[in-house]
Amino acid sequence: MAYKFKPNKSVAKRFKVSKTGKLKRHHSNTSHLMSARPANKRRKLRKPEVAFEGIARNYRKLIGKSKLNPIKIEHEAKVEQAQKAKAEAAK
Repeated sequence: MAYKFKPNKSVAKRFKVSKTGKLKRHHSNTSHLMSARPANKRRKLRKPEVAFEGIARNYRKLIGKSKLNPIKIEHEAKVEQAQKAKAEAAK
């Protein structure tokens, strides 16, 4: 009998996987003492950031979404767009 994969729940709670496979993360240093920071900095810290792809690849494996590959999806989209452009130029 094979071992059933268990996703790492702590990683799954801290990161969200986008449709293309990129990992979104929250900024650090946002818990308290925010009044001392400029409004511009506070606004930027509220928004999610995309995690570095080298780390994201490992975290996707831990979450159980390792088949999503943002670089491959991005490449396929560019190829498809180029094919559409060729088809329109041929008309």
